[in-house]
Amino acid sequence: MSNLFIKGIAAITAAITLLPFAASTVPAEKNTVSAAADDCHDDWLHVNDNAEVVDKDGNPVWMTGVNWFGYNVGSQIFDGAWSANVNHCLDLIADHGFNLLRVPMSTQILLQWKNGEPDPIIKLNEYKNPELTVEGVEGGKPMYSFDIWNQVVKWCKEKGIKIMMDIHCATTNAAGHNYALWYDSNYSEKDWLDALAWFSDYYKDDDTVIAIDLKNEPHGKKDDGIFAKWDGSSDANNWRCAAEKGAKACLDKNPNLLIMVEGIEVYPRFEKGYDWNSNSVDYAHYDDPNYQPYYGAWWGANFRGAKDYPVDLGKYQSQLVYSPHDYGPLVWEQDWFHLVGKKPNFTSYKFDKESLLDEYWRDTWAYLVEENISPLLMGEWGGFIDKKNDPSGANTQWLTILRDYMKEKRIHHTFWCFNENSSDTGGLMYDNFQKWDDEKYEFVKPALWQTEDGRFISLDHKYPMGKDGISLSEYYGGEPSTRPTSTQTDTTTTSSATTTTTTTASETTTTVTATVSEDPSELKPTLKGDANLDKQVNIADAVLVMQVSTNPDKYAQGKSDVSIKPQGEVNADVDGKKGLSNADALLIQKFKLGLVKSL
Repeated sequence: MSNLFIKGIAAITAAITLLPFAASTVPAEKNTVSAAADDCHDDWLHVNDNAEVVDKDGNPVWMTGVNWFGYNVGSQIFDGAWSANVNHCLDLIADHGFNLLRVPMSTQILLQWKNGEPDPIIKLNEYKNPELTVEGVEGGKPMYSFDIWNQVVKWCKEKGIKIMMDIHCATTNAAGHNYALWYDSNYSEKDWLDALAWFSDYYKDDDTVIAIDLKNEPHGKKDDGIFAKWDGSSDANNWRCAAEKGAKACLDKNPNLLIMVEGIEVYPRFEKGYDWNSNSVDYAHYDDPNYQPYYGAWWGANFRGAKDYPVDLGKYQSQLVYSPHDYGPLVWEQDWFHLVGKKPNFTSYKFDKESLLDEYWRDTWAYLVEENISPLLMGEWGGFIDKKNDPSGANTQWLTILRDYMKEKRIHHTFWCFNENSSDTGGLMYDNFQKWDDEKYEFVKPALWQTEDGRFISLDHKYPMGKDGISLSEYYGGEPSTRPTSTQTDTTTTSSATTTTTTTASETTTTVTATVSEDPSELKPTLKGDANLDKQVNIADAVLVMQVSTNPDKYAQGKSDVSIKPQGEVNADVDGKKGLSNADALLIQKFKLGLVKSL
C-alpha cells in the first residue's frame, strides 16, 4: 500500500507551506536513531572461519538485496523521487523481501555532505514527498539532501532494510562509472579515503548502514591509458593496494563494517609470457582467444589476482567480502555465451552452468566460494526477461543459471536494479516509477532469503522484513519481531502492566503504567495532538493523521501493523468533530507552528 498524499489536501496545507519550520531536518553534527539503547549495535556482521557471513551470535545470514541509484548521477536523491513517494518505494522494497539496499554514491557527494555545501539541484517532487520538505507539507521546500538521506536511513531501519553504500564514481556524473579508477582529475585518492572515513565514522553507531562497497567496477586495459591492475606492488593504479587503504580508512572508524572489494577487468596470462605492460591484443593470434595477453571479465569481476595477492586487512580480515558483478548477453556479447546473430535476435547460443563455470566463472571469481576462501556478494546482476527485449531467451537463460547457482552456493547479492531507468537491464519499476514489474520480481523472488513458508527474513534482530516478514531473532528462535509505528517504541505487554521504553536523540525514559482498555469509547486524551503516542506533539503527528485520511487501508485503526492506535486516534481528534480528518492535521500543524495556543 502507498504512503502517498493525495492532491486533495493541498488546499489545507497551502496556508502553512511558506511558514518557517526547521524541526523536520536531521542535525548534521551527529547521526541519531530513535531506538532502544543497544538496537543500533546488535546487527553488525562478520565472516567466520568457514567463509560464512554471520551475525553477533555466529548464525549465518544471507544478504539478498537490490540496487537503487540516483545519488551518484546528480539527482542528489534516489532517481524516481521526481514522480514517486520515497517512503512508499522503500515499503515496496521491504515488503517484497529485499533485506539489503545497495546505494551508489560518489566521492563528490560525500565530501559535499561532510563540508555542509549546498545542493546544486535536487530532483524531488515536493507534492509526492511532503515528508521530505522542511515544512512537512505538500509543495514545501525540499530538505537538504543529507537530511533526506538520514530520513531514508531511519525509514530503512524501521522496515528491516540494511544499507550498503557504494562509491560508484569519484565525480558525480551519470557516466561517472565509465572512469576506470577510484580517483580522477577532480578528486584524488586522498579525497576518496577522506570520504570513506567520514561516512564510516558518521554511522558507526547505527548498524542500519552495515557495509561499504569501496569502489564500483575498477577496470581498464593498458591500451586505454588508464587501467586498474591487481598485484603486489604499491603502484598508484594497483586496486588491491588501494582497497587495503580504503578498508583501513573505514575500519579504523568502524571496525564492524563489512567491506566489499570488487575485482578488476583484465589479468595477464603470465604463463604465456605476458604481463601488465602487454598490449590488449596479440594480432598474430587474433582469432584465438586462448593466445591473447589477458583473461577478460566484466568490469569489477576479475579476481584471478586474489589467488596470489589476496586482500590483507590484518586485524580486520573478518570484515572482508569479495564482490564481483555479472551480466548477460544483452549487456555485452561475451565469448563464453557462444552467440550467433545480432542482439537481441540471436539465432543461437550455447552455454549452461558447467560451461559458464569452466570457461569463465570458476577461475574468475567462483573459486573463492567453491574453495571456501571468502564469501561473495554479487553486487550487480540483472537484465531483461520479457519477450520484447529478450526474444531469443539467451538473457533469461543466463539469469536463470546465475540465480540458481547463487542459491546453491549461498552467494549474497544485490539485484540490478530497482530503477526503471537502467537502459541495458531495466528494473523492478516501470511507468515512471509508478508500477511494480511482477514478472521480473517473480523471477528474482526465489533467490531472496525466506522461510519455507515464504516469509522474508531481515538482517535486523529486532525489526522484521517489511509488512509480513520476520526478524533475525525470530528466525533463529528468539524474540518475536517488533512492528514499528511512525515512531519506534518498544512495548512489552504482560497481564497486569505495560512497560514502554522510548529513546529519543537526547534521552531514554522508561515508564510503567497500568494496562488500559483499547475500547475507543472508554479512552480519554492523554496528550491532545499526540497521534503517534511518542508523548510529544510535532509534525509527525500531523503526517500520521493525513496518512489515516488519505490511505485508510493501511493507516486506519486496525488495518495493519503501522495503523494508528486507538489512543492515538483519540489524542489526534482535536477539531471538535468526531473522527479524524485533514482538519485535525491542520490544527496540529498550526499548534506546532505557534499559530494556535492550544488544542
